[in-house]
Amino acid sequence: MTLLPALLTMSCVAGSDAEGEPLARWREGVQVRPAAPGDGRHTIHSYFNTCPESPDGKWVLFFASTARNAERGEVCIRNRATGEEKVLASGVNTEDAHRVACQQWVSGGRRVVYHGERDGNWFTAVVDVETGKERVLARDRLAGWSQPHADIVPLYGLHWGPGTHRDLELVNVETGEIQAAVTAEALKEAYPEFLAKHFGERPVSIFFPVLSPDMKRVFFKLATPAGGDARSAKASERLGLICYSLSDKRLLRADSRWGHPSWHPDARTIVEAGNLLIDSATGKTQRIPGLPSFGGSHPSASPDGKLIVTDALMDRLGGRPGEWGIVVADIRGGSHVVMHRFDNSRGAASWRRAHPHPIFSADGSRIYYNVSTGPWTQLHVAERAPAP
Repeated sequence: MTLLPALLTMSCVAGSDAEGEPLARWREGVQVRPAAPGDGRHTIHSYFNTCPESPDGKWVLFFASTARNAERGEVCIRNRATGEEKVLASGVNTEDAHRVACQQWVSGGRRVVYHGERDGNWFTAVVDVETGKERVLARDRLAGWSQPHADIVPLYGLHWGPGTHRDLELVNVETGEIQAAVTAEALKEAYPEFLAKHFGERPVSIFFPVLSPDMKRVFFKLATPAGGDARSAKASERLGLICYSLSDKRLLRADSRWGHPSWHPDARTIVEAGNLLIDSATGKTQRIPGLPSFGGSHPSASPDGKLIVTDALMDRLGGRPGEWGIVVADIRGGSHVVMHRFDNSRGAASWRRAHPHPIFSADGSRIYYNVSTGPWTQLHVAERAPAP
């Protein structure tokens, strides 16, 4: 199977707004606004691997904080139509403002999973949206990225000090059952030279797993403790892009490069920084043609697979230092539009900055991203122009 052949062999003329051109409704008439307006607080969505809008489009999920560094706060949802807000979890301490509580929709939008720390204890929990009831799913483990329709969430140990939790585990949020999926020992046996080259004799643990849309594959990186401080750039050393088939129970490949990967909706292709498309089974890589180098990019694909959205350092595109942009591009290449540009040099004063991390809504009509123009990082939403 070749990598997205239909996408990369079709012609696309830069700047074309011909009928059926997927960028047309993102060029003009786009409406941009705060997704959870309110003074004196940060409102941050977690990452470009998960959408803050619920699958039914009713709610927006975010982390709210009045702390200057945004490292302590609440997991909240806001009704898009009425503005009603609900606090699902409070008193949550996070690693940083970059991914905050890694809050994400699961179970078709009936539940929210997040992780954090209280009283020195790290945990992953799930909250029932209707009742507000919270259950701790696992202690001393963090949540990787699942899919909003699923009940299964990947878990990994504390990368700065995993202890006995060095493996990738899967937890069922309905039953609470936890099963090992991939062990660190299996990786050592499968890729001894890879681990020896990059980690030597140091112990490794599986870090930051991301489940594919069909739940049949997962990619992750590896980590080894470096400093022991969770809130530090030296907490751990992390590298590698490891792909594993959950359906076949076998490792697919290991690569040393990890940029900012996300899954394409075909559940096989990885969309990677640098305008790259990578086959998760073979490693075959193609560069999307005719696009500039965006820098700092966190790319993700639209639900129909026709577009990618990414944040970009605008000095790469003729802008000012500290200015960022939200770019939408045709995945076939050759055509892109800078949808919104803004100063992003302020916002949450965390040791690890909050980046925009744009991502499409489930219906592809909206893009959510964080903006740090003022003292408070604010979640924004851009809605494409209506169909003519």
